[in-house]
Amino acid sequence: MKKIVIIGAGPAGITAGLELKRRNKEIAVTILEESSMVGGISRTVNHNGNRMDMGGHRFFSKDEQVNAWWGSILKKQGLPSIDDIITKTQKELLGDGNPEIEDDVFLKRRRVSRIYYDGKFFDYPISMKPQTFKNMGLGKTLKSGLSYLSSVAHKKEETNLENFYINRFGKELYSMFFEGYTEKLWGRHPQEISADWGAQRVKGLSIVALIKNILGSGKKETSLIEEFEYPKLGPGQLWELAAKEFVELGGEILFNAKAENIVVEENKVKKIEYIQNSQKLSIDGDVFISSMPIKDLIKGIDACPQEICDVASGLPYRDFVTIGLLVDKLQLKNETKLKTVGNIIPDCWIYVQDDGVKLGRIQIFNNWSPYMVKDFKNKVFVGLEYFCNENDEFWNMDDESLKAYAENELVKIGVIERGKVEDYHIEKVKKAYPAYFDTYDNIDLVIKYLNGINNLFCIGRNGQHRYNNMDHSMVTAFRTVDCILGEKYDKTEIWNVNTEKEYHEEKQNG
Repeated sequence: MKKIVIIGAGPAGITAGLELKRRNKEIAVTILEESSMVGGISRTVNHNGNRMDMGGHRFFSKDEQVNAWWGSILKKQGLPSIDDIITKTQKELLGDGNPEIEDDVFLKRRRVSRIYYDGKFFDYPISMKPQTFKNMGLGKTLKSGLSYLSSVAHKKEETNLENFYINRFGKELYSMFFEGYTEKLWGRHPQEISADWGAQRVKGLSIVALIKNILGSGKKETSLIEEFEYPKLGPGQLWELAAKEFVELGGEILFNAKAENIVVEENKVKKIEYIQNSQKLSIDGDVFISSMPIKDLIKGIDACPQEICDVASGLPYRDFVTIGLLVDKLQLKNETKLKTVGNIIPDCWIYVQDDGVKLGRIQIFNNWSPYMVKDFKNKVFVGLEYFCNENDEFWNMDDESLKAYAENELVKIGVIERGKVEDYHIEKVKKAYPAYFDTYDNIDLVIKYLNGINNLFCIGRNGQHRYNNMDHSMVTAFRTVDCILGEKYDKTEIWNVNTEKEYHEEKQNG
């Protein structure tokens, strides 16, 4: 009987573990999880009855295996959720789950994400709707148009992310909607970031694609999905249920178990040494799956060549702090046609394109799921995402200072009134975003070395140092399980996940 060890109980690790046990119950599978929770960045934190999603996770995928897997854990919504009942909103509901009397249900939600720039709301990603031109004004609209035409005539070599954006949107729109926010997100100017990030995250979006959609020419696509599914109690709910099934099938999760040393002999991992509750322990196995950051994985391999260690140690990450604030109302007016409880703005995400504040994004948890907020009829629970580096000045601020900082910024940009925060909660997330600069250009050397360790498979966002969405991370797990059960050790298909050219949330019609 094969013995398999998985590092990390995030989406990739849990998917791999459960998929292995579902397909072959005889396989022994153990997951080492550094924290006390499953879900990784997709976990949900419950604070005084108000739930926080660590990253705003839309459950939408073009991969049918992913959709079927999600559907095997949670029912689709069949009857209205409480907010739709109150607002009398009609949705096409094809499932049999009733969120009013049961918890294990996927809600069907509207996708509303906008950019908050210059005190106005713009579509995200930027669109060519009349409201966009109205918000920009005649002068900026003309300037943006001329700038775009100039970029068409003088294409730049895509040696960095700045040139990637300018080629698709022109320098003026790039300066308005990409430059400052990108630097806020990564802590680096787009000139210093590889164009690979844009190729992976922006993909088919451009002015040309927007014009084609408006004119109906060529292949008709919606720029982004309009609806998505979302667990009633947040994304962590799904991963907790998946972990529960994994354990029921005989799998084992060791919590507070931090992998430290990966013992490699003759191109094979022999065992993993880990720390659990201050004890140094070890676990052997036949096959090992890692979703831990490549930087830490390589650091733990004693026999690793110096050149590989140097590249891995220089791989950068961006950390973030999420600050949850409970308020009775927002100052922002709902000027859309969408109905909401209390007439709050309908956004799930708001991207804050204001260089005068550090704040990057705002989540409104009421709009993800009304069941995330204890008193959703009378309160609004928002999550403020701040990008930073572990142990920098912002990261090291105490909770009360972080709360005051966040409140001041929301007041400054007109989102809330001062003194109206009733409760708050702080979460700090390490290595949330693998970054595409510094030694990233040489990551292929690291990948080649890791692929040479025959019984080691790298999966997930941090396991591959790739800005994967949750569904892509899951697909790396599926492909890995295929290899293990088929006794194949060519990992090409696993590394090729999420390299297609279409945007990750495009949905083709017809």
